Amino acid sequence: MKTVTDETFAEEVLKAGLPVLVEFTADWCGPCRQIEPVLEEVAREEEGRLKVVQLDVDTNPGTQSAYGVLSMPTLMVFRDGEPVKSMVGARPKRRLMQELAEVI
Repeated sequence: MKTVTDETFAEEVLKAGLPVLVEFTADWCGPCRQIEPVLEEVAREEEGRLKVVQLDVDTNPGTQSAYGVLSMPTLMVFRDGEPVKSMVGARPKRRLMQELAEVI
């Protein structure tokens, strides 16, 4: 899973040619660590249909604040440079895939 920063966010997420799932995460966040293997699996299985990236909110406060992210993990799907879905908290893969079905 690729890591993005405030500096690379526009290029990697907003200008991507396919939907991008961004995990807003932090080192101190337990649920973030819980969902990481799920996101890595989704990234592998949906390669070519969905890009999955992480953004550390502690080192990239600009993007976090631009999108009003207050809780970790926040999962936000971007399509054509716009956020189209936002989910807060860890979830099992099956539920995540159900929630993503409408946007990928």
